[in-house]
Amino acid sequence: MGTFTEPRQAAVCSTPCAVSAHPILLQIFPGAEGWPLPKYLGSCGRFAVSTSTSPLRDFYGAGPDQAADLAYQLLGVLESLRTNDLNYFFYFTHVDAGTFGILNNGQLFIRDASALGVIDRQEGSPAAAGAGESKDVFSCLLSGCQAELPSCYGIPEKQSLVLVCRQLLPQLLQRKFPSPVQEEIDSALDQCGEDARPDPEVLGAASRLKDILRPLRTCDPRFAYRYPDCKYNDKF
Repeated sequence: MGTFTEPRQAAVCSTPCAVSAHPILLQIFPGAEGWPLPKYLGSCGRFAVSTSTSPLRDFYGAGPDQAADLAYQLLGVLESLRTNDLNYFFYFTHVDAGTFGILNNGQLFIRDASALGVIDRQEGSPAAAGAGESKDVFSCLLSGCQAELPSCYGIPEKQSLVLVCRQLLPQLLQRKFPSPVQEEIDSALDQCGEDARPDPEVLGAASRLKDILRPLRTCDPRFAYRYPDCKYNDKF
């Protein structure tokens, strides 16, 4: 049975037109091309339609193998949003338990893109952009508007990781694994979620957490999105 979700609308600007980032992103970065976003249907962008999906919050009580799989996928999604062949940098302004969803084949995707911003890194370096860079609502496709938007180059690489490691992954991974694995996971989560740490340390902690989680996943038909490929390919 289909699930209909109405995306949160962007805050009303002082300018004549307010823009919701959610339908724009679904059209510019379609799931059919590999982006972790739901399929866009319709012309007005009022509804997003998906089949047999559940929000991440429904899996907070999942067993260790499923929790490890979802956390591993989530870190992989954030990595692909930060570094991809098209040189776009995506970042979240905030996340909650409904931001991400899981399809009936076990695959994780971005369920609500209204808090997702995107920067085109091919437009030039910070030095080239200088003080004269455009700061209208379309520059970064920010959700919501402010009197003066922050520079695209002021968004740290670690931003999405800090939000996810602080607010979502602990709910999914705490008290799920035996010692000393749980202690290693908790330590990596603590470091990944510390906003005061420089970008390389947060990125390193996230990479270490991903390495810990990888062997904790199982390969069986419950994870249809990667089965039976996981039986023959180390990539899965």
